[in-house]
Amino acid sequence: MTNATHGNQTSQVTVYAAIELSKKSWVISIARPDRDQPSIHRITGGNFSELVGRLRTAAKNFGRILVCYEAGYDGFWLARSLTKVGIECRVLDPASLQVNRRARRVKTDRIDALALLRALIAIDRGDRHVCAVVRVPTLEEEDARRSHRERQRLVRERTAHINRIKGLLFGQGIRGVEPKLRLSRIDFAALTTSEGHPIPDRLRRELEREYVRLNLVEQQLRTVEKERDTADSQDPAVDRKRQMLCALRGIGEASAAILAREVFVRSFANRRQLGSYLGLTPSAYDSGSTSRCQGISSAYAVSCLSRWRANSPLPCGDMSRQG
Repeated sequence: MTNATHGNQTSQVTVYAAIELSKKSWVISIARPDRDQPSIHRITGGNFSELVGRLRTAAKNFGRILVCYEAGYDGFWLARSLTKVGIECRVLDPASLQVNRRARRVKTDRIDALALLRALIAIDRGDRHVCAVVRVPTLEEEDARRSHRERQRLVRERTAHINRIKGLLFGQGIRGVEPKLRLSRIDFAALTTSEGHPIPDRLRRELEREYVRLNLVEQQLRTVEKERDTADSQDPAVDRKRQMLCALRGIGEASAAILAREVFVRSFANRRQLGSYLGLTPSAYDSGSTSRCQGISSAYAVSCLSRWRANSPLPCGDMSRQG
């Protein structure tokens, strides 16, 4: 270990640990100041007490232990649980970690755990460019996001059911049927194909089952939307921001909930961080004789702003005065 310092804590008194998570097992790599090589341990996946025991044993004669793992299937419960027992934890963005670009590269849990460990040590020494650290949300913040995220999944599922029903009917030459209309019910037995025959029995039963699933999704959508529009258990200021956004012309309940509970609960040091989070920061490609912009990764905020501007009574030059 080096003698580099970070803040008031030195790397000489810090034990670093990286966890490679999987459903079956967890691989832990631990770097101690008194050893040249990290130690590797494998425990049963989800065994939190054994994990804490091994970390405590490794840091027995040292003052600080720092742990990291990749954000993924296990979510953030592990980071919150480690923090509760007094162990510092960093959650790393797996997409920002550098990997070997060879077509056939060796990949094992042990190698991944050691790579995470090296990244953690670099981050703790002040290298901010080695990878990105994910902000760990509170339990209340995570729960507040459930409604609008579930609604997004239900909307995609509803679209899939509608397209499936239309596609099956179109294959029989039946057009002009709108499954998404709530005020009217479709009687598939009364429909006739372009050949003048009733819909075949098995196809009709498939359509009826698909229609039942569509109605179930519609019912769940109405329930989720009511839940989304009620106050959640986190800071009341977040719900006040949601209500203020709803008062703006062009911003609906869905967009207000996403902006208030996904964006405004975070803190950004500058406008570049905000633009990067929203996907508005362009990605440059400048190598050799090629120089071009690869565009932005998300146009959601642009669409919200466009709707606001289209419905705003202020001229474009006076937009900065509103809000």
